[in-house]
Amino acid sequence: MPSAGPEEPALSAVRNFRDVGGLPTRDGRRTRRGVLFRSGHLAHATETDAAYLAGLGLHSVFDFRNAADRALEGPDVELPGVRNVHLPLNDPADGAEFWRIVRDGEVGQLRAALGEGRAEARMEASYRQLIKERTAEHGRLLRAIAEDSVPALLHCAAGKDRAGTSIALVLLAVGVEEEAIEEDYLKSDARHRRYRVSRGKDAVAPTAPEVAELLDPLFAARASYLRAAFETIDTHWGGRERYFGEVLGMDGALRERLRERLVE
Repeated sequence: MPSAGPEEPALSAVRNFRDVGGLPTRDGRRTRRGVLFRSGHLAHATETDAAYLAGLGLHSVFDFRNAADRALEGPDVELPGVRNVHLPLNDPADGAEFWRIVRDGEVGQLRAALGEGRAEARMEASYRQLIKERTAEHGRLLRAIAEDSVPALLHCAAGKDRAGTSIALVLLAVGVEEEAIEEDYLKSDARHRRYRVSRGKDAVAPTAPEVAELLDPLFAARASYLRAAFETIDTHWGGRERYFGEVLGMDGALRERLRERLVE
């Protein structure tokens, strides 16, 4: 299969896939290759894509999409011998009207919803919300990876926001440098990795210049989004140690087990 690099094969219908190995930790080590992967959804994977994914030796695929996402895009392809874990990180009712406007709204509605920095503010707020409200899910994810669920693939729809936050938390928990976490996150901003935006058949096309500009912050990966999540750990939960220990239920032994699985 043609490859875009050792960690990023050129899958034809799975976007934003990559191995999250080789990232530096604060103690001078690096994350292992071949144990933690991230991507967009697997619903449209071709037979060749599925064969490649099946060859990774995955234990689990964690799907953070909600029911509305899965209805829109379809379920993930089945990979033989791989456990599929549906762990939605938001409710389909949250922002339903907003996303209806994104898909079908007139340009004036898009301006009102997204213009003058409102799109960026909404994205930062959504990252804060993931940290404040999805502690049970993130705790379950970290414990699963620590105990038995690797190699693992984590994904949402685009592989950027819900998956991006979750991957960032896993990496933060094992001591990866924040700059390296951010650098990996920002790779999702590359055009070839981005979610393919579609709008209703009667709506102005997403490629129309003004519409594209208004929609861009929703589908971009920006450092301010991830930083909003990290800041919320400190301001809302009182710091990283309390967040991982008391809030997510990762005691010292589990944190060490997680490091053993993910760091070499």
